[in-house]
Amino acid sequence: MGPDLKGVTERRDEAWLIKFVQNSQALIQSGDETAIKVFEENSKIPMPSHSLTDDQVKGILKYIAAGGKVAGGEKAQEETVVKTGETKVIPAVEEREARGKLRVTVIIMSVILLISLIDLYATKIIKAKAIHYILILTAITIVGEGVFVEAAALGRQQYYQPDQPIYFSHAVHAGQNQIDCEYCHYTAEESMHAGIPPTQVCMNCHKQVRSTELTFENGTIKGTDEIAKIYQHMDEGKPIQWIKVHNLPDHVYFNHAQHVNVGKLDCTECHGNVEDMDQVIQVEDLSMGWCIECHRTKEVQFTDNKFYDKYKDLHEKLAKGEIGKVTEAMVGGDECQKCHY
Repeated sequence: MGPDLKGVTERRDEAWLIKFVQNSQALIQSGDETAIKVFEENSKIPMPSHSLTDDQVKGILKYIAAGGKVAGGEKAQEETVVKTGETKVIPAVEEREARGKLRVTVIIMSVILLISLIDLYATKIIKAKAIHYILILTAITIVGEGVFVEAAALGRQQYYQPDQPIYFSHAVHAGQNQIDCEYCHYTAEESMHAGIPPTQVCMNCHKQVRSTELTFENGTIKGTDEIAKIYQHMDEGKPIQWIKVHNLPDHVYFNHAQHVNVGKLDCTECHGNVEDMDQVIQVEDLSMGWCIECHRTKEVQFTDNKFYDKYKDLHEKLAKGEIGKVTEAMVGGDECQKCHY
């Protein structure tokens, strides 16, 4: 379990805590009496080193000192909600409203098209055929646009925002506490899939943080209640059934390791500013056009990346100044079989 962290900021100096969190063993080996005492009192179990900056450790210490509250209290929560709403929720609402209006328009124009055809060939109430032709062509154009929009949207779920079995706030974890994405999604750098963190990963922190007064959504969701659900899953030995937000069609091949490890892309480039989201939403449409546009314009980290050593011709052109950068498309990123094998 490790030492109890409650009140640790009162018992220990901040500078010492930063060093201990970053590399406790180095502090012990330096002969620091306090570090040695803590080490011995906890069965001499070494605390893993953490590649955290001073500011990141300070953020964690503030979280502990506040008893599980987000630094800044209600104001910080309101700012997060506003920021998330402005950048994620409002476009989603606008998109859904636009799609809804287009569907209604398509239905109306389909009825007009049917009536125009019936009157043109049967009832002949309107004598001027030009009116029929104008109505028919207009209706066909609008209905065609509706069919195209709906067909293009098949397999896509931009602005998808499902409710999760446990209300996990990325704004708190990735934003306020600055936990690195790959701490939880630890297979992203080496695997095709980013991976959904097992319950034990949650427990790495929540063995210590068992309660919080953080409240979301007008007081209906409380942090302490959500943490209790993690313990319930651990006690029952059942995995948390997290719902995947970002999905691609079955015929599309996407490898996280290629993009994160080789391509050196930041998570936000595909997933948006997750550190601002309480509830994760799919920001981009993840369409083929969106991917190809990135491949054709995005500069890859080419010169200091061993993966691209075999592209000698491109290295020579870069050295001679014949090209200014190398895009993914230049190394095969726009070939069909790369994504549709």
